[in-house]
Amino acid sequence: MEEQEILNMLTLTKMGHFNLVEMLQLYRAAGSATAIIENRKDIKSLLPDCSQKVFDSLQNIDDVRKLAENELEFSIRNDINILPIGTQYFPHRLEQCEDAPLILFFKGTSDLNRKRIINIVGTRHCTSYGQDVVKHFVEDLRQLSPEVLIVSGLAYGIDICAHRAALENGFDTVAVLAHGLDYLYPTLHKSTADRMFTQGGLLTEFFTNTNADKLNFLRRNRIVAGISDATILVESAAHGGGLVTARISESYNRDVYAFPGNVNARYSEGCNNLIRDNRAGLISNADDFVNAMGWQDDAKISKARKKGIERMLFPELTDDEKTIVDALLKVDNQQVNNLSSQLGMPMNRLAASLFSLEMKGVVRVLAGGVYHLIIQQDNGK
Repeated sequence: MEEQEILNMLTLTKMGHFNLVEMLQLYRAAGSATAIIENRKDIKSLLPDCSQKVFDSLQNIDDVRKLAENELEFSIRNDINILPIGTQYFPHRLEQCEDAPLILFFKGTSDLNRKRIINIVGTRHCTSYGQDVVKHFVEDLRQLSPEVLIVSGLAYGIDICAHRAALENGFDTVAVLAHGLDYLYPTLHKSTADRMFTQGGLLTEFFTNTNADKLNFLRRNRIVAGISDATILVESAAHGGGLVTARISESYNRDVYAFPGNVNARYSEGCNNLIRDNRAGLISNADDFVNAMGWQDDAKISKARKKGIERMLFPELTDDEKTIVDALLKVDNQQVNNLSSQLGMPMNRLAASLFSLEMKGVVRVLAGGVYHLIIQQDNGK
């Protein structure tokens, strides 16, 4: 996508901050952000129902354009990927939602269009019960559906438990933030966020210099729900952000599941109510979830693919190349600096082996210099 179109999309994003649905309708009607900017004097010919507020905002774009230019410069300078809607790397599940953003900002290595994506959310005041539920669920899920991408919001409580459990079990995990990528909230979770840059990433729709206000957390929840196949609620009071994510997921026709708890436990009340009202499926472990989603064959497929790689590729690889493939089999989509540090391999030697693997069709380079292991099918040979 041309830089001018991205700049125009950033401009519209900043303008349409409180008119998400209408701005997306306008974008789809016009076919591009540039068409909207160029035809802004006659915008109602593109969208007859365009509100006066949106029409007026489009008539003077100079101040907003400057903010968009600054945001583009910041993203380039800090290796942040700008993901415009309708492009290859924008989350396709989210694109189906009527209030999807025009632009996302992402720093990390994960494919946001993985075959399996779930979010795990819940109260910020989780108990030891909630922590144990998350820990055992993620551990068991690794054996049953190892290719899942786990999403949450990096908040205290269930969110951070989900991210840390994912990292410890070799899953990629993505945090959706309620602010820009110029700082991190809460700061206590920085060490976890740093690990996620090479095993997941941080995702947001917000520009820099955006405070983590209450409204932004509610907006963040729709991104968490929209990029996922299913929402899993672990501990929630009668009201809370996790319930908001579950409600949004339901409105997007995505699956919602909840772990039940003691009927007298405050932070199980929200989960129990969802189950009682048939708005969430009851699960008590990873087996329940995988069976409900119809993902029972994931583990078999993963093992078959791994054996296929070992049988078909390893005889053709050098020792260094085999070492790299082994590392990518454990944690795929890694940057070269991370691989060099992890393997203790000098950069020049690693670069030569990666180039050779790329020529052999074993790996490919993704955005941001991330190396992805290409799974080759076992043809029964």
